[in-house]
Amino acid sequence: MIPTPDLSHLTREDYEHVYEPAEDTFILLDALEQDAEELRSISPLVCLEIGSGSGCVSSFVGSILGDSAALYLATDINPNACKCTQRTGRQNKIPVEPITASLVGPLLPRLRHSVDILLFNPPYVPTFSSEADDAQQDADIAGAWAGGSDGMEVTDILLEEVEAYGVRPQDLLSPKGRFYLVAVKQNDLSNICKRMLLKHKLKGEVVLQRRAGREHLFVLRFTR
Repeated sequence: MIPTPDLSHLTREDYEHVYEPAEDTFILLDALEQDAEELRSISPLVCLEIGSGSGCVSSFVGSILGDSAALYLATDINPNACKCTQRTGRQNKIPVEPITASLVGPLLPRLRHSVDILLFNPPYVPTFSSEADDAQQDADIAGAWAGGSDGMEVTDILLEEVEAYGVRPQDLLSPKGRFYLVAVKQNDLSNICKRMLLKHKLKGEVVLQRRAGREHLFVLRFTR
């Protein structure tokens, strides 16, 4: 069993501005651990987490891969989250490189067909669109959960098109790439998988699901 990354350096004050790991975080960790052998077998060179928050997930991937030559990149719109991600990487001896950015904008087109492990635990809670817009503008903790209509407004930007560059998600993945996405039942998983297959030729499947209170959480995995 791969231990959860050490987060003892993060304080209650940190969690006032940065999403504290919860059930949606842990189901993603469990899905990654479930695929640990496969992930090691593809010898990843570039791992990218979008919306890294505390840095728990990126550090966990580093623990899975061990003494790997992989480049660990992470983005978050919240500058406090980027600071926490960097500190968590250091605490767990994983060289995570955080970048304050929305989605993957500043990393494109350099990462085209280069990402071996792509991770996204998006803001998936259905809210008013205005609430999601405000959360993204404020770049604080609400940006980690306010997902707008059907909880998909932020996710759709990544799945459909990164607006500034016109690069689609399948263009990020290397030929051996794996894309892990956290979702809830209200996000309409079957529609996500159909859309990704028809539009982007990416095959999606549910690799793990779990009930956590009122939420029914899923981890989707997409491959070429």
